[in-house]
This record gives sequence, structure tokens and C-alpha cells, in this order.
Amino acid sequence: MARAYIFPGQGSQAVGMGAALAEAFAAARAVLQEVDDALDQPLSRLMRDGPMEELTLTVNAQPALMAHSMAAMRVLEAEAGADVGTAMFVAGHSLGEYSALCAAGAISLADTARLLRIRGEAMQAAVPAGDGAMAALIGVDLEGAQQAIDAAEGEGLCEIANDNAPGQVVISGEKKRVEAVCAGAKAFGAKLAKLLPVSAPFHSSLMEPAAERMAEALAETEIKAPATALVANVTAQEALTPDAIRDLLVRQVTGRVRWTESVQYMISKGCGEFIEVGAGKVLSGLVKRINREATTLSIGEPGDLDAFAKL
Repeated sequence: MARAYIFPGQGSQAVGMGAALAEAFAAARAVLQEVDDALDQPLSRLMRDGPMEELTLTVNAQPALMAHSMAAMRVLEAEAGADVGTAMFVAGHSLGEYSALCAAGAISLADTARLLRIRGEAMQAAVPAGDGAMAALIGVDLEGAQQAIDAAEGEGLCEIANDNAPGQVVISGEKKRVEAVCAGAKAFGAKLAKLLPVSAPFHSSLMEPAAERMAEALAETEIKAPATALVANVTAQEALTPDAIRDLLVRQVTGRVRWTESVQYMISKGCGEFIEVGAGKVLSGLVKRINREATTLSIGEPGDLDAFAKL
């Protein structure tokens, strides 16, 4: 069965992430040390010990989630014979796209850590704290979400940020406008509309200053052709060349995460097995909502290796 490796995004972080892998495997320890060195910060200690408030800051959460994903990936390679190059695809949710590219050899681990630090700083600085917001609309489809945005009273920008799975759409924009959309969303099919605990309106046009900063950083970063095709967030299509990858990573800052379409595309090409690498099991759950027939497995702790060996 054709396989894809998928990598989680922000929200999956937790105190203790990666600690058991690092204790059990030299390959994981090496990844965490390299990330610490690249950032000149003991990020691995923050991942292990917290506090959660500091770990959740965008500038820390983004490289931390990548570090956990790459620690798990290197352990899979060293201990279980995993080979990203033999997979059909790699894909990641938002910042997870950087983890996917690192796993596929397109960007070095140290450069990936530095890019995510810059990305986190730029996204946080793009909009003053408290001015932006994101919200999840549960039970509504894309059309209903857009109708709720169009019908909401008041000025201000609000856009669809993530199409995560059938019945799970995330909106992003100016806080008052997002709150207005939430207030009226049930009229368009939403069973629940709730603000998310994030510090900025990610994946909206308000992130344009951050996109410009990332364009500068990516222009200075060596990117190679990935060993496995990346299915990109903003197109839900394959990306294989360094120039295309640079462009897509810039567009991703302001663009919609088309996760439903991405998974559907991979399945349409014959992929039936999705290995989520890193913190949590969010993406595995989304894949199952998109297609119940898909096989999913989450690899983030030492005990998960046994299940991988049985595939």
C-alpha cells in the first residue's frame, strides 16, 4: 500500500514532547541537540520541562514541533528501517510543511529550525496582539463558512484559513469581524463556533508582512529537490522543484491550508497509508474524517515503533 508521511502543525505541542524519544534513542538526542545549536537556545529543555505558556509562544512552538517530528523521523529511520524516499508523498499542516521538507531532504535540519524561528517571529509581529483572531466552525462546509463570513455585520477582514476536514473549517482575520462571524455561523450550518487560543490571525491576508519576511529568508536558504513529492498546503498538488517550494512556502503564510483537498489528492493517486510523525494525533483524526478507509498511524513516542513494524 502506498504511503505518505504527514507532519503536524501548531496546537499539537505539549510539555514533555520528544523527551521519551530522546531518553531512549541517540538519533532523537542528536536532532534535539542540533536544533538547540542552530537556535542558540535550549529549546529541548523547554520542550521537556515547560512551562506550557512559554512553549506555546509561536516563536517556540513552531521549531519545537518540527524538532519532535524530526526526532521521531530519525528514530523511525534508524530503528525501524523507514525510508521517506520510498513513500509516495510527504505533507504537513502549516508549519508541518517545513517538517515534511526537512524529512524529505529538501532543507537541512538547522536551516529548518532557523526558518521556523523567523516565521514565528514574523507572524507574531505582523498584527498587534489582540487585534487578530482565529475561530473553528464545526459542522459547516466551506460554502456555509463563506456565507457566514459574507453575512456577518461590521467591517474588517475575515477569511477561511484552514479546510481541515469535512465539517471543520477555521476562519482568521480581525478579531471583531471573526467574533461577528461566530455569532451568526449557526444560521449557516455550524454546530459550534469557537475562538481558538492563538496569538495572531494566521493564514490570512493580514500576514502579508510575514510573507515578505519569509520571502527574504527563503531566498537566502539552500533548498534541494525533495526525495519524495511534497503535496503543498496552498495548492493541494505536488511540488518538486526548489523554486516552486520557495514560492509555495511564501504563499502559505497568507494562504489557505487546503488539508481536505491535499488528503483527497494523495488518496486519488493511490495512497492509502498515512504515517503521522511527531506530536499528537490530530492529523490522523482528520485523515479518518476525510476518508474512513485510509490507514493511519501516529509515531511520536518509543512505544509507537512496534505498531509501525507491523505495517
